[in-house]
Amino acid sequence: MHYLGIDYGSKRVGIALSDESATLAFPKEILENNKGLIETIKKICQEEKVEGIVVGESYDEKGEPNKIMAKIFLFKKKITDEIGLPVYGEKEFFTTIEARKVPGKVRPSPKRTSHLIPLLTDASAAALILQRFLDKKQPTINN
Repeated sequence: MHYLGIDYGSKRVGIALSDESATLAFPKEILENNKGLIETIKKICQEEKVEGIVVGESYDEKGEPNKIMAKIFLFKKKITDEIGLPVYGEKEFFTTIEARKVPGKVRPSPKRTSHLIPLLTDASAAALILQRFLDKKQPTINN
């Protein structure tokens, strides 16, 4: 069972996909937020045999909805109406900041990668959102 993760943004939308066992999330691609967005997501869902969609919901430090939440709610409704798959919300908190972090001491040269950072960040943030959702679905193992 594949899940699709979405990091919704007013300009770009990060997309992530789970593995077949719905255990791990991987960044997939970045889509432009334009009139063809829902149709493109629908096509991805069909090609990848997606059975559920997880959309990041944006809240501030106080747990209040951010300004973009109204657009996210409308987006989730459109997906539900036009694609017909179950749509789940997953609170996202600083996923973009977390996605920008590079593990270890080696960091890519800003001169070579600065134009890629927003793209890598959007898809990685979608993977973080999806991974959090998948982690909650996994049974805990008690030793």
